[in-house]
Amino acid sequence: MTKPNLRVGVDIGGTFTDVVLSHPGGLSTCKVLTDHAQPDRAIIEGIVTVTEQSGTALSDIRQVIHGTTLVTNALIERRGARLAFITTEGFRDVIEMRAENRFEQYDLNLTLPVPIVPRKDRLTLKERVAANGEVLLPLDQAEIDAMVRTVLDGGYEAVAIGLIHAYANNSHEVAMARALRAAAPGLSISISSVISPQMRELPRFNTVIANAYVQPRVADYLGRLVRRLGETGVDAPVFMLHSGGGLMSVEDAAAQPVRLLESGPAGGAIFAAEYARAHGLDKVLSFDMGGTTAKICLVEDGAPKTANSFEVARTYRFKKGSGMTVSTPVVEMVEIGAGGGSIASIDSLGRIRVGPQSAGSEPGPACYGRGGTEPTVTDANLLLGRLESATFAGGAIPLVREASEGAVNARLTESTGLGVQDAAFGVTEMVDENMANAARVHAVENGRDIEHFTMIAFGGGAPLHACRLCEKLGIDRLLVPPGAGVGSAIGFLKAPFSFEASRGLFQRLANFDAAAVNAMLAELEDEARGFVTAGAAGQDSETRVTAFMRYSGQGWEIPVPLPRKTFSTADKALILTAFETAYRTLFGRTIDGLECEITNWSLVVRTVLPTVVPAKRFDACHAAAPHRQRLFFDAALRRTVDAQEIPREALTPGIFVDGPAVVTEAETTTIVTSGFRAIGQGDGCLLLQRKETAT
Repeated sequence: MTKPNLRVGVDIGGTFTDVVLSHPGGLSTCKVLTDHAQPDRAIIEGIVTVTEQSGTALSDIRQVIHGTTLVTNALIERRGARLAFITTEGFRDVIEMRAENRFEQYDLNLTLPVPIVPRKDRLTLKERVAANGEVLLPLDQAEIDAMVRTVLDGGYEAVAIGLIHAYANNSHEVAMARALRAAAPGLSISISSVISPQMRELPRFNTVIANAYVQPRVADYLGRLVRRLGETGVDAPVFMLHSGGGLMSVEDAAAQPVRLLESGPAGGAIFAAEYARAHGLDKVLSFDMGGTTAKICLVEDGAPKTANSFEVARTYRFKKGSGMTVSTPVVEMVEIGAGGGSIASIDSLGRIRVGPQSAGSEPGPACYGRGGTEPTVTDANLLLGRLESATFAGGAIPLVREASEGAVNARLTESTGLGVQDAAFGVTEMVDENMANAARVHAVENGRDIEHFTMIAFGGGAPLHACRLCEKLGIDRLLVPPGAGVGSAIGFLKAPFSFEASRGLFQRLANFDAAAVNAMLAELEDEARGFVTAGAAGQDSETRVTAFMRYSGQGWEIPVPLPRKTFSTADKALILTAFETAYRTLFGRTIDGLECEITNWSLVVRTVLPTVVPAKRFDACHAAAPHRQRLFFDAALRRTVDAQEIPREALTPGIFVDGPAVVTEAETTTIVTSGFRAIGQGDGCLLLQRKETAT
């Protein structure tokens, strides 16, 4: 008898672990409080719950897809391996000197983040390779042997090797790694020419260091997860969602854990992109708000915006430049400490401040009744009537209103003189403004006018705040998909198998060496296809090529999409046109009289996404039948309003409810403010429109 095609998506967040089971009858979902001591325990609990809900067997699960914040948290909290960094003599301080960027230029006492690897653990080799790959100073065997003894005597758990220009010639890195593996087979070793073979030594060094730092812990966690799943009865392969928005095997993830930096949020962007394609939306603002953070991403032409670098562990007011820049493919988004568990406080000027600290799942917001004493965004939403005590998380976590009132009184009202409701309104308005400002900046940095976008909101907290964000941003349309409360986990089930391989190859376009480019692209495609076929053998795939280009003399390059083809010298005109088109799109103009150059290349192989069934648009036809009335505080009107409460399943296609209204479901609540109307759609989405634009 053929086993049913059961697939599980698991997203571990700072507060909740979301689990989704896809089965012949549809989707079964649940949210479980994250177990920070042993994250796999919450995963097992969630999987058992959804199989019981669906009446299926654990042994029938054929695939588990997982996203985790383990790598990001390990870097932020500095909980990684005892690490040695081996580099070229004269370059041991690159990671400490950084990029000489003052991310807070008016702070005379600016403190730079402390490097992950202390200076005493940064070791050097007498060797040198030129930018064109020529060996200027050979690596002597005696030098290798001495370094092996130093590492063994140091008792290190992991070693990162990053030599100058190893992306052009990695023979010295390979020789050093081979000697270390022979002497210490159990030692975790990462080399930059494998992890990040690109120009720019600072992000390349950071990337290989980050990979080596978290590798032992990630490998241990993934091994334990696979083992416990098997002991529970889940005999299925585990795949990880990497930060570029694709799937990779658990073995590859253990070898290159740095690619998991944004694996959870990437699932949300995939979720939003699926609905963008279904609804024919070419300009979408993806808004994902969970218990700890809020993530905002631009989705254009049905695909989330991506980048080849990411900054993790920002230490200074979450300012850009104050973190650790790593070179790894990533879905580009802005992430801020604004979630349901974000803690509200009063700053030195007497103003309400929200985040970035979070109550997480342990102890959680005060209203969880688990020992929390700090007021959070969830506490404020409860006090403002936007959440209901008995139905939160499907009734699994009864909320204690008195605890929220006590926390707000103790931490906010006594020092400000505000009433409880005013203080709670201040908390939600501050967090909404923080998120709206982040969205504005992200759109401006990408040369976009956000008012012409449609918002897609998901995550446990986003539907509560999305209407207010639309009011602040001037956005007229908002989609809340079905399963929004566990959107990232659902996105995991929609992700393709994919891998992005990259390589540094500097060339002036005027001196374009087609043979070198073709040889390099062939190597990249072999590498990427090897990763993809490990999990998707026999599936149709597609290949995308990107050149990173700039005008000569500029400090930074932009991504330029190019066709996958065998290039010739005659293609210089094609490449120049593509560069000028991309440059004009981003900056509104090109620069005459300057040569352009290519610094890095990337090549992506991914399985072909299935064709999305177009969603039929339903306009408002019939008003929803009255269910019950409840009060909530409408921020735009600055007062409490009498609102309809409607269960989400009552908003079938064409059925509408005018705001103020509250749409309830198990994993989240959608607040429809007084200026909006919610209309049920054929695919289960809620379409929220401003009343003056609704038709």
